[in-house]
Amino acid sequence: MPIAGIYGPDDFANRPQGQATPTPSAPARSAPTLPRPSLEWTSEVERATAPIYQRVKHVIPSIEWPLMAPTIHAINQLKRERNAVILAHNYQAPEIFHGVADIGGDSLQLAVEATKVKADVIVQCGVHFMAETSKLLNPDKTVLIPDSRAGCSLAASITGADVRLLREKFPGVPVVAYVNTSAEVKAEVDICCTSSNAVQVVESLNAPRVIFLPDRYLATYVASKTDVKIIAWKGACEVHERFTGEELRAFRDADPSVQIIAHPECPPDVLAEADFTGSTAHMINWVRERRPKRLVMITECSMADNVRAELPDVEMLRPCNLCPHMKRITLANILESLLTSGEEVTIDPALAARARRSVERMINLRN
Repeated sequence: MPIAGIYGPDDFANRPQGQATPTPSAPARSAPTLPRPSLEWTSEVERATAPIYQRVKHVIPSIEWPLMAPTIHAINQLKRERNAVILAHNYQAPEIFHGVADIGGDSLQLAVEATKVKADVIVQCGVHFMAETSKLLNPDKTVLIPDSRAGCSLAASITGADVRLLREKFPGVPVVAYVNTSAEVKAEVDICCTSSNAVQVVESLNAPRVIFLPDRYLATYVASKTDVKIIAWKGACEVHERFTGEELRAFRDADPSVQIIAHPECPPDVLAEADFTGSTAHMINWVRERRPKRLVMITECSMADNVRAELPDVEMLRPCNLCPHMKRITLANILESLLTSGEEVTIDPALAARARRSVERMINLRN
């Protein structure tokens, strides 16, 4: 079904001007700084990290490993000292995703796994809304993000005030928020979703119309899969919207046998050229099951590295769009975060209680 309407900041004359309202914070807790470890490449480090390198040897040149391995070794030791667990999104670089992460996955996987964490400290290797989601689900744990500037163009495209204006314009229409939103926005909506479960979430509301925000392209994809009328917001992922159908046709012209899979945050002309469209997790499962000889994966390009590390027989042809926000997370600042317990993610308890409901409603729908 076509999108019933699409709205953005310019469509509301009474919209508050300026930047999005910062999420209110609770006081951060302090922890002692740990001694700084040696970062020398030694025979001990080489032995300890050899099994890790076997996992990433197809995507990290051997000449680079001695530069990364000492920091990886130090991080994995510090996790034990801090009683910390590292969550990493699929868009993290291979040295993080395969080298130091305890749990890896897409937004839905990380949201679900965050509820099962037993450690005292969660280090979120992803962007800020993911760290906020972990904090919402673990209010009594310390949640750290190695660089709080790791943002998201989708999360930045909408505010809590925008959601309230949408509710005024469409009274009684339920609101679904993609998890790529701030806690402030999550507090104003009925339920969250990810690209994995967006259609299921929309249909679970049993409503003829649903407001779906903030990704206009994911909204368009959802609208094509359901009879529910979708009212969308004019947000977009700055990584996925740069891909074009013309790019994909050029790949097919060069090699008609190539397989192309795409994330639903991409524009419709891209999805029309793809052999398969699905969430991050669905794309990975598709590759595991099909094992194509040559593949173009239309999403953030570190994911192609992480998949190839697992499936080296699949040749990746990459129209590579990196997420500048994801790449703010590095081995160096993960190490610093564990040493100093910074930067801690805090959310005002009253706002967190409202935001938590929309996230938990999504997770409980899945179970």
